[in-house]
Amino acid sequence: MGEVILALKRSLVTLGRGRVWLYILGPAILALIVMIALSLFLLERLIALFVTQPPMNWITDWGALWLAKLLAALGGWLLILSASYLVAMVLTAIVVLPLLLDHLAASDYPELARMGKDSVAAATWNSLWAALLFIVGWLVTLPLWLVPGLGLILPFFWMAWLNRRTFAYDSLAVHASDREWHELRRQLAMPLLALGFVMALLTHIPFMGLLAPSLAALAYVHFCLEALRRLRRGAIVTLIEKPEVQA
Repeated sequence: MGEVILALKRSLVTLGRGRVWLYILGPAILALIVMIALSLFLLERLIALFVTQPPMNWITDWGALWLAKLLAALGGWLLILSASYLVAMVLTAIVVLPLLLDHLAASDYPELARMGKDSVAAATWNSLWAALLFIVGWLVTLPLWLVPGLGLILPFFWMAWLNRRTFAYDSLAVHASDREWHELRRQLAMPLLALGFVMALLTHIPFMGLLAPSLAALAYVHFCLEALRRLRRGAIVTLIEKPEVQA
């Protein structure tokens, strides 16, 4: 957990730079707009739908209609929050993370050479594919929410998985070679997921939830670039163009 704590500490320090907030606030504002729009146009329909589904309809049959509506409203809000988070996550991964990566690589990790693939298309595909898998996994495991306790654990797990699946790859794609990426993923599989859990907790803090994707991107950039620096044992790696030989 030492790597996670170090990444979080460096992220807090980075938040003291005004320029970074220009990157962070964009996805949060868009997520807020999406959340308000979905709340106005879909929340009542979602509540009406969920009330007719198990276990809410069972609770209604028992004479506790108020409790069924309360649980249906909670389910509707969770769905809307997840959708808003997903929009902010994709926008952060495609637009904001490359900006944060360039800024932090130049200011905090200048010795790391770029030995990966600077591919916008690959990063975009990774983010969209992760978002699709998140939606499928969320829907497939939805019946498990009926198991006591899993209704609280599963949302955290899927958001943590989405954080790791999206931001770990994007943070290293430019700087790490394929072999370095596979080695880091093998060595740090659990810390990478643990960082995802920590950042997923922010989604349930009022107002902080909208900033969570950008803050997660910031933490993953620090975590991954520091891990790559340690993997290279602190060596300064540069690519030097050979001078032309004069005839």
